[in-house]
Amino acid sequence: MLYHLHEVNRALLNPWVTWSGAAANALTAPENWLSKLPGVDRLAAGYELFYRLGKDYEKPAFGITEVEAHGREAAVIEERLVELPFCRLLHFKRTSDDPAALKKLREDPTVLVVAPLSGHHATLLRDTVRTLLRDHDVCITDWIDARMIPVDQGAFGLDDYVAYVRRFIQHLGAEKLHVMSVCQPTVPVLGAISLMAAAGETTPLTMTMMGGPIDARRHPTQVNDLATTKPFSWFETSVVFDVPPNYPGKGRKVYPGFLQHAGFVAMNPSRHFSAHWDYYMNLLRGDLDDAAAHRRFYDEYNAVLDLPAEFYLDTIRTVFQEFSLVPTLSVAENVFLGRLPLRRGRQIDWARMREDARRVLSAMNVSIDCQAVVGTLSVANQQLVEIAKALAADATMIVLDEPTAALGIAEQRKVLNLVRTLKDQGLGIIIISHQMYDVFEVADRLAVMRRGVKVGERLVKETTPDEVVGLIVGSETVGTQHQAAPA
Repeated sequence: MLYHLHEVNRALLNPWVTWSGAAANALTAPENWLSKLPGVDRLAAGYELFYRLGKDYEKPAFGITEVEAHGREAAVIEERLVELPFCRLLHFKRTSDDPAALKKLREDPTVLVVAPLSGHHATLLRDTVRTLLRDHDVCITDWIDARMIPVDQGAFGLDDYVAYVRRFIQHLGAEKLHVMSVCQPTVPVLGAISLMAAAGETTPLTMTMMGGPIDARRHPTQVNDLATTKPFSWFETSVVFDVPPNYPGKGRKVYPGFLQHAGFVAMNPSRHFSAHWDYYMNLLRGDLDDAAAHRRFYDEYNAVLDLPAEFYLDTIRTVFQEFSLVPTLSVAENVFLGRLPLRRGRQIDWARMREDARRVLSAMNVSIDCQAVVGTLSVANQQLVEIAKALAADATMIVLDEPTAALGIAEQRKVLNLVRTLKDQGLGIIIISHQMYDVFEVADRLAVMRRGVKVGERLVKETTPDEVVGLIVGSETVGTQHQAAPA
């Protein structure tokens, strides 16, 4: 419904936005006598700013027509090598009328740039492509706006992304290929090449992964924080909507580009406000170079695409909320992953593995079929399998980092019950949590950290939520009547 309301709002504003753009052009035209009147420059700048804030931004072109390579200017022709429903494989073919230069161009290594599918178009990497073209034969993944893809083309999930990358690598020839992934695609690229290696296929010469969430628990960003502090159900119900009927992909479930754009802006609103105010002032001063630079940046930044809901939700679940489980394997196989019991040193002892998995789950007082495929389990049950995996490895201490953050109320209860069971069995458990309820439900002792420093330690039975909150926020009037609990 939100997507439909957005389209209605856009349709209502469009005449005013179009008129504002036309008025700005008319009032700044040198031949228009109105442009000489006092105050008209401010009026024109205001119209221009309103037009820029309200207009639709289409996908920009790469616009790379030539590049300097090996000391000579080479023409660049953009061509499509592979066209799939959700992505095109583009090739920037370099050519020259100098035979010696052409020979060198053909000898350059081939690099596949896997662009992110995370809101912006692949053209955001235009400068990266232009730089690589100096001494590389460059291809790039060009992801298609999901709202433009009819529903009959099927769904597109994270596994499909991995399959696309694998197909592109095979098409280009892995034996001569270098692969570079930028940000979001580092995980599926690693998965694709790992699958190729496991299947005995030739893998690319090199794999470069830049700024991606290989382990989203390390050095978390604001995006990580959102993905890990909201339950999976929140993403399903709050940011996924049907494409309106005025697009080819009508009815397809997507994470809309306008919501992603709002998220981008919300991460640094003051910066964007300042940028638009500076743009307005540049128009008044006649600083056309800075105004043009602003337009170039926001023409790219404001051009966003819709993500297929399946891919977005798969990424939230697999990359940010669940770790180390293989969704296509059984519970028992995951519990003993990397430590599969063997018979005669060579064959997997499947019966023993299942029996040992049942024993571990029974000790946890958990009812999960050890032969169930992990990918079919709820998020809470998958977390229980993670804990079973640690127990099967004879762990004596388990650290649970925000174990209930991504769960609903019923699933939170299931995890907390397990913590009580394991505690009664004498297992050491450390819970890192901002959920006050969890702490007072299952903990014996708590420690409060603020800005990397421990500011208090209490026995749970001797403190109150109010006192703990005081320690968290640094209240000087709270927490003075208790001494730190003994270690």
